[in-house]
Amino acid sequence: MTIKAPYNEMYDCAPTLTDQQVIDVCRNGYLILPGVVPDEVNQQVVNYLDTVDSTYAPTLIMTQDWFVEGVVKNPQAAGAVRSLLGRNFTLPNLIANHRGPLPWPHTGGWHRDGGSIYTPALEYLQVFYWPEECTDDMGPTEVLPGSHFMRTKAPLMAHYGKIAGAVSTAGPAGTIFLTVYSIWHRRTRATSEPRGKSTFRNLLKYNYWRTSPPQRDWIIDPTLDFNVVDFEPPQVGQFEQFHGGIAAARMFCWLCGIDDQYVKRGGQCWPILSARVPLVHDGADQMGIPSPLRRHV
Repeated sequence: MTIKAPYNEMYDCAPTLTDQQVIDVCRNGYLILPGVVPDEVNQQVVNYLDTVDSTYAPTLIMTQDWFVEGVVKNPQAAGAVRSLLGRNFTLPNLIANHRGPLPWPHTGGWHRDGGSIYTPALEYLQVFYWPEECTDDMGPTEVLPGSHFMRTKAPLMAHYGKIAGAVSTAGPAGTIFLTVYSIWHRRTRATSEPRGKSTFRNLLKYNYWRTSPPQRDWIIDPTLDFNVVDFEPPQVGQFEQFHGGIAAARMFCWLCGIDDQYVKRGGQCWPILSARVPLVHDGADQMGIPSPLRRHV
């Protein structure tokens, strides 16, 4: 069914992420949701991309109700977006398709997408969707965990090859993955011939935007002790000691709406000791932990 495309319209739904999952997004810069779009929707998307709009910007697919309901408003994906962007986030106004031939002998260069800025504020999300299965030999996008905090100019990163700790986003049909916009990513080399209906590797890409002030209104875990949460990105060697965890904690505080209460005083204070020196001996709160996250408020 054709509808008026809901470009930039506000949308709300129930949040689906927990405190720990939100922290993991702050640490890693991405979240992968394998196979969340139903097969019948995936098949309709592939047919549309092969027979209606095979361009690199099939934005008019937003006029199809099955695409808006099945992909853009997908309950698991939209619930994750709602958790990170708050109430009444906006729907996309542009759909891109990284439509690559199979096979493809070239590996793309590492890059941050245009317009990236360094900030703890999470005002929008970049989201990707595989309408068909993408295996590791079909040239999936790789992301570098924690790299959304790395201050590097584009000419200084494009020449890198394989980086230890990079993560493949390969997944079954219907996989959606969300990223902080500034994360390092690249397309990998495709050695496979086409396996699905399409002779191309299709990867749709679009953004959602925040309209509400940040607050901790996702699924709250009252048992979580923020004194012992590990905020360090998995690739800690990419940063000066502890600075990755400091940046992730700052982003989490911003998402909670308490950025003004987080002051990194330096030295051995929250969050750098979270995973290394759990304060279980006397139940004390770490120095520097914001008041709303303390054990004793």
